[in-house]
Amino acid sequence: MDRILFGDNQFFGINHLSEEKARSQFIRFSDTANIIKVIDSAYDLNIKTFMCTTHDRIREICSHVRSNPERYSDFKIYPCMPYAHKYANMYTELGAIETIKQFMPGSLIGAVVKGGIMLAQFDCISMMKLLVDAEMRLFEGIQTPVVFLQNVVTDLILGLQMNEFFVAFSEYVREKYSAEVGFITMNMPLLLDTLQGCGIRNPIVCSSINKIGFRMSDVKAYERALTEREFRPIAMQVLAAGALKPSEAIEYVCRFSNIRSILFGASSYDHIKQTKELVEHFSNHKP
Repeated sequence: MDRILFGDNQFFGINHLSEEKARSQFIRFSDTANIIKVIDSAYDLNIKTFMCTTHDRIREICSHVRSNPERYSDFKIYPCMPYAHKYANMYTELGAIETIKQFMPGSLIGAVVKGGIMLAQFDCISMMKLLVDAEMRLFEGIQTPVVFLQNVVTDLILGLQMNEFFVAFSEYVREKYSAEVGFITMNMPLLLDTLQGCGIRNPIVCSSINKIGFRMSDVKAYERALTEREFRPIAMQVLAAGALKPSEAIEYVCRFSNIRSILFGASSYDHIKQTKELVEHFSNHKP
């Protein structure tokens, strides 16, 4: 994995501290051309990996990348799925049956309902495979070396203790897409315990890591895990949604030599460049 990953929250009106800023960004990036300009800024600064949800707008970005193979010859995407808001909105607009029809092949949905079999009885592992296939169609022709399970599902599965789901997701993504598997979570210590119990070794885990504990379940437990556990951490929300100064935030994260990658989002060339330079500086000058 690359040391620096570029994220997508800023493109879709997500800001955890400022609704006003979120609205402003949403308006600015309603034009996909503006999103592509920012991604190009990161790419030109040698940030080659874009980590994103499967938001509907990503389709346009993927089409642009596929249409310019020379420009994006070493461009990679780390898909994060499922994008829960997309399915929630679809369910509200279309209802349960029509929503499922959007990603289930016609022959299969016929087999599921034939003979009075209810869709509610369709097992979650089979449904997971269908969802993965539907989401991955967005990225055909683009390098996707790591595929992530979004935190809304990861943490739900943790709470339900449906540990076999983690194993099934890992096996399916590896076998079908020749990709490594990552997990995004808001409870990294518990997830590590669970994955270890499932036999998933040295997992890729993306979680909030910052010095003020923003969106972290237990700062001390996170710090112990980062120094004592065998896994491949990706740090996100390192700036705590803007509550920390960039130099202070990056210096803290770079103290942990086990952190493989740092994920961040930015909306201008200058901010991307500043963050990249700080990561490189503190990675090479650890306290």
